Amino acid sequence: MSTASIPGVHQPLGSILLATGKVSADDLDRALELQKSNQERLGKLLVDLGMLTERDLLEAMSNQLHIPKVESSEFPELPPEVKALSPRFMRAGKFFPFDQRDSELCIAVADPLDHETLESIRLVTNQNLIVFLATENDIRNAIEKFYGAGTSSLGRLVESFGQSEGEEGAPVGEDAEHLRDLALEAPVIRLVNLLISRAVESRASDIHIEPMERELRVRFRIDGVLYPVEAPPRQMAAAVISRVKLMAKLNIAERRLPQDGSIRLKVIGKDIDLRVSTLPTMYGESVVMRILARNDKRLTDLERLGFSPEMLERMRKITSRPHGIFLVTGPTGSGKSTTLYGALGKINQTDKKIVTLEDPIEYENPGVNQVQVNPQIGLTFAAGLRHIVRQDPDVIMVGEIRDIETAEIAIRAALTGHLVFSTLHTNDAPSAITRLIDMGVPAYLLSSSLIAVLAQRLVRVLCPNCKQRTELPAAALAMNESDSFFPQQRMAYRAVGCAECRQIGFRDRVGIFELMELNEELQRQIVRTSESNVLREVARRHGMRTLREDGLEKVFTGVTTLEEVLRVTQETV
Repeated sequence: MSTASIPGVHQPLGSILLATGKVSADDLDRALELQKSNQERLGKLLVDLGMLTERDLLEAMSNQLHIPKVESSEFPELPPEVKALSPRFMRAGKFFPFDQRDSELCIAVADPLDHETLESIRLVTNQNLIVFLATENDIRNAIEKFYGAGTSSLGRLVESFGQSEGEEGAPVGEDAEHLRDLALEAPVIRLVNLLISRAVESRASDIHIEPMERELRVRFRIDGVLYPVEAPPRQMAAAVISRVKLMAKLNIAERRLPQDGSIRLKVIGKDIDLRVSTLPTMYGESVVMRILARNDKRLTDLERLGFSPEMLERMRKITSRPHGIFLVTGPTGSGKSTTLYGALGKINQTDKKIVTLEDPIEYENPGVNQVQVNPQIGLTFAAGLRHIVRQDPDVIMVGEIRDIETAEIAIRAALTGHLVFSTLHTNDAPSAITRLIDMGVPAYLLSSSLIAVLAQRLVRVLCPNCKQRTELPAAALAMNESDSFFPQQRMAYRAVGCAECRQIGFRDRVGIFELMELNEELQRQIVRTSESNVLREVARRHGMRTLREDGLEKVFTGVTTLEEVLRVTQETV
C-alpha cells in the first residue's frame, strides 16, 4: 500500500489493549495521565513503563490500523540494496526495507503513524511503499546485521545518552527525582532492555552489573562461568542501576542498604522472571539479576538433569517413601533446588498435599503450596515449618536447613509420617551427617529419620557440534578411587569452540551425583561416630559411587571434559 492509503484509526489503541487484557485499567489511566505531560505516543509509553511488551503493542497496532505484521525470521538472507536509504536514515526513522518488487518497496516500520518519515522514503526512492509492522528491536537488529559495520548498537545508545553530568567516577543524580528522570530516558531504557535480551539470547543465568572505580563492569554467567560483555561507560552507572531498580519496584533513593525485587517480562518470545539483588559497595551499588524462565518443563524432568537410569530408579524409590528426610547437598549454585523441584514433579499428584518453604521461590510449581520465607516479619524457616506441619501435608520441602531449630522440626515431621525434602551446604554426602550432628541433632534421631543424602555438582556439557576426541594422560587414570570402575580405553573428548556455542566449546550444564542411601549398617555407624571418612567407607562398601566417579563416567561417554570434573570435585577429595 502507498503511504497515502494507510487506513485511519478505527478504534482507540487503549480500548483494544483493555479488551484483549494486555493492560489493566489502572495501568492505562496512569499512562494516559503521564501522556498529558510528555506528549509521547501511548503505546511507546506503555512499553517504556514496562506495562506492555513490544510484541503485544505490535499485535494491537496491527488490529487497530489493519496493517500486517512481519517477523524478523521473514526477512530475506540478503535484503534489497536501496542506495537512496542510508543505515543512519533507517535507524533514525526506525524502518527496514526487506523486499523490492518492480516499483514497490516493502518496508518494516515500528511507527506507521510517522507519515513524515514514510513520505520522505517515498520521495527519495520514487517508489510506492508497502508498509508492514515490526518491533523496534527486530528492525534495529536487522539494520545492525545487514548494514552495521561501525559503531555497535550499544555504542549508539551511549552516544544518544550524552555526556554525564558529573565527573568520571563520581556518582551522578544525587536526588531521587533526578535518578528517576535518568532511568526514564529512552536511551537508558533501550540499553537495559538490550542487556537483558542479549543475556537471554546467550543462555545466561545471571547478569552482573558492578560499578568499579573507573569503569562499569557487566558480566553474564553462562553455564556457571562469568564472561565480561560490552558495557556502558562509568558515567552511566547511576542511570543504568536506577533503571533496573525502577523496573524491580525498588526504592531508587535507597543506596545504603541491600534490596531485593523482581521483574516479569517477555524477552525474545520467552516469559522471564528476573530476581534482582542490589548490594552497596565502595563505588556504588552492585546489581545481580538472576534469569528464571517461567513454565520451564525441564524443572520436573529428572532425566534431563544427568541421572543415570540406575540412579533414577533409586531416586524413584526414595521419593515414593511415605516418610523420612531426603537431603540434597552441595555449594551455592550446584543445582540443589532444581533437583528437588524435579523430585517434587515426580510425586506431584492430586492424592498428595505438597507444601514448600523457600527463600526465594525460584519457580512456580503448579499444584504445590509454595511459601516465601520473610524473616523481617518473623516468618523464618523454623517458624514456617512449625505451621506447615499443622496443614496436614504429605510432603514438605524446606529450602535449606540452616539451624538446629529447623533441623529438629524437620526430623520431628519425618518421624510423624511426613516425607521431608531439604538442602544443606556440605561438600559430599557423608559430610551432611557430620554437619547435622555438629549442629546439635542427636545421632539416634538422625539415624532413624534420614533415608538418603544426594550430593551434587554441575559440569558444563560439551558442544556436540565441535567436540573432538582426545587421549587422556596416564595420570588421569590414577585419579580413580575404584580401579574396577574405569574402562580400559583412555579416549575422551575436549572442548573446541564454534559459532553454535559462541566459541566457548560448551552448551548447557548437567549434574554429577553421589547418592548415599541409609541402610542398617550406616544407621548403626551414625550412632557410633559422625566422622565422614568412616561413613564414606561404609557407604562405598554398599555401592555408593562418588562425585568424581560419576563425573569421570560422563567424561568417557563424551558428555563433559576431565578439566570440568576436576574443577568442581577437587575440594571433595
